[in-house]
Amino acid sequence: MHVQTSRGHVDFVGAGPGDPDLLTVQALRAIEAAEVILHDRLISPEILALAGPSTRLTDVGKAGFGPAWKQSDIDALLVAEALHGARVVRLKSGDPTVFGRLDEEIEALDAAQIPWRILPGITAASAAVAAIGQSLTKRGRNASVRFLTGHDMKGFADHDWTALARPGEVAAIYMGKKSARFVQGRLIMHGADRATPLTIVENASRPDQRVLSTTLDRLPADLAAAKMDGPALTFLGLAPRDAVQRLDTLKQEFA
Repeated sequence: MHVQTSRGHVDFVGAGPGDPDLLTVQALRAIEAAEVILHDRLISPEILALAGPSTRLTDVGKAGFGPAWKQSDIDALLVAEALHGARVVRLKSGDPTVFGRLDEEIEALDAAQIPWRILPGITAASAAVAAIGQSLTKRGRNASVRFLTGHDMKGFADHDWTALARPGEVAAIYMGKKSARFVQGRLIMHGADRATPLTIVENASRPDQRVLSTTLDRLPADLAAAKMDGPALTFLGLAPRDAVQRLDTLKQEFA
C-alpha cells in the first residue's frame, strides 16, 4: 500500500473497452477527481467527457507502427505533474496490467518516490468475447487461454506456435490486425488446421462494434475486405455463437 504524501499521486486507471457504462465505480471517481489526465489514444470521447471542467487532458497515445509519444517522455510527464502536487490519472484503455506498459511508468514513479495505485478495468478480451456470446475457457475444450500481442518493440511478435497450433487452443490476440498474415503463416507452418475459426471484434462494446467471423485460411483476405480501422481483438479458436449471429442478422434486417 502506497501512503499519500504532500506530493501529488498517480492513479493508473483502466478505462475498459470504451463503453462508459463498463467503467468501475472506483475508476469513475478517480476520473471525476483528477486534476490532470494523461490518456491513451483509444479512450472514447464519452469517457473523457466525465472529467471535470478544469481537468487538464493530455493525449499521450501510441499508434501501432505510427507516430507515438516516447515512453520516456510519458514517464517524465507523469513524474513532473505529480511533483507539482497534482492528482494525476494515467488513463489506459482496457486494463492497465494487460499490454499497458505499466511497469515502466511505475518504476519512474518509484524512483521519484511518488505514490500510486492501480484501478483495474475490463480488458478488451473480456468485452470482445462477451460480444460473440462465448467463453474464454470451456470444460472439455480448453483449460487455459493465452493473451498475446501481435507486435512488440521489435516488430511482429513470436510465440509458441507449436502449442497454439494444437486443436482446441484459444488465444486472444491484441494489436493483431497488421500481423494477421504473419500469424497465419506461423500457425500453418506449425501444423494448424486451415479451418480453425478466428473472430475479429472491432470497437468492442462501442456503438460501432463490428464482428468478423473467418477461418485461419481466409484470415488476411477477409480482414482486408472488411477494412477495419478501429481497435480490434482477434480470437484464435473461437467463432461467434449461432444465437448471437442470428440476433445480429435480425438487427441488420430491421435497422
